[in-house]
Amino acid sequence: MPEITLRGYQCSRCKHTWVPRDEARPLVCPKCKSPYWDKPRQDEMKKKFDKIDRARLK
Repeated sequence: MPEITLRGYQCSRCKHTWVPRDEARPLVCPKCKSPYWDKPRQDEMKKKFDKIDRARLK
């Protein structure tokens, strides 16, 4: 039986996953309506870079 692979998206804000109806890149998350669904929150980015900086200092 052949396998089918579907491409989907995941919101970095609410973690909702979905498969779009058409080929166009979504403008907002269908669940939380955030236009920043593909960008991590700044506090998450800060935590990530703080870990990298601490590792570099050791």
